[in-house]
Amino acid sequence: MNEKIKKLTAKNPSVFEPVVFELINKPDVNLFETLVSQDDFLFDFIKQNVAERLKRACHAKNFRNLIPFLKFYSPFYEDAIASTLARFADEDLTDIMLEKFENGTNNEKAYCAKFFSYIQDPLALEILRKYAFDEDYALANNCAATLGVFKDKEGYEIALKKLNSSDDFEQFEGVNFLISYGDKSAIPLLINIMKKSSVSENIAGQIPYLEDLNELIAQDLSSGLLVLNNIINGLGEIVPLTSVIDFNLWEIFNSLANCHENSAITTVLANASIKFEILTENDEYLFDEDKNTKNEIFDIKKLLEGIKINLALVDKELNENSDFILTALEISNNAEKIRNLLTSSNQTLVLKSAEVLKNLGCFDENSRKIALNNISDEQIKAVIKAI
Repeated sequence: MNEKIKKLTAKNPSVFEPVVFELINKPDVNLFETLVSQDDFLFDFIKQNVAERLKRACHAKNFRNLIPFLKFYSPFYEDAIASTLARFADEDLTDIMLEKFENGTNNEKAYCAKFFSYIQDPLALEILRKYAFDEDYALANNCAATLGVFKDKEGYEIALKKLNSSDDFEQFEGVNFLISYGDKSAIPLLINIMKKSSVSENIAGQIPYLEDLNELIAQDLSSGLLVLNNIINGLGEIVPLTSVIDFNLWEIFNSLANCHENSAITTVLANASIKFEILTENDEYLFDEDKNTKNEIFDIKKLLEGIKINLALVDKELNENSDFILTALEISNNAEKIRNLLTSSNQTLVLKSAEVLKNLGCFDENSRKIALNNISDEQIKAVIKAI
């Protein structure tokens, strides 16, 4: 690690203060670029300490020295920089930030979007809307969040239209906007979209950033459990494993463990137990994770291992009206109840049921005939014939 970075992140003020003052007063743009390049290697609390040191080193005579730093974006320093610039802002600085917001790099624009959450200049609104759905996630996220501060309805309506798109990418743009915008009244809509979406795990992994998952479960058990179940399904592939800490999953599972007679809860807990077994048995999942995340995952696994799963309750979710039917199919070994699903009007469900029966060694010719009688889709029909 760079010697100056070591000093900048040190505990002793006599060590870090001279470097902080040099960083700001010079300003040392190269050192800031190096600092940002270390984002993945420094603990969050260290980066928080450095951000506070940067803020304290700024005053009315040197704060403009932060402007060259805008070329190097970091989510860990953006608030310290944007809030400091806003604290000392005058008309000239606001004009500079507007110009950079319109013509600068994406990194500069991301900082500018954050700046205008503090300096709510209406001249920034058009630019905020322009980049609120940009491919650059940091820029789009900051623009949407600032539009939320403005309570802007125009951008909000655009996001709602995107939710109804048949394009998964565009739909997810709408989801990300609403999460960043920060309006909790959108949660029921997001959950309904999640239920129908082919990227349901992606959507579920965003919802707890708008509403605490524990609170969501307390307010609406069925919807909260569905979000939780999709998060479980996505862990390790779509949803980062650090989410187990961010979303307080140990506490949630521990609370749900006392609800012994609820079939949906039992199904979700059984799904979680299988998932955490997979996560801990495959080094590829945990290899790059930090110690705290690894420990939390093993603690959750231990908790789940102590929960007795009543498969008869899981079988109750083997009905077409259940939001947890696909998960129940992955867990249940009740061939009779699964075979009843072969007459479903949902052709995807018929296919899934046929595959599960095959895995259980219970997919005979009569089952195949029943399934084919309810299938019109030629591709699905071909798969069932081949099973």
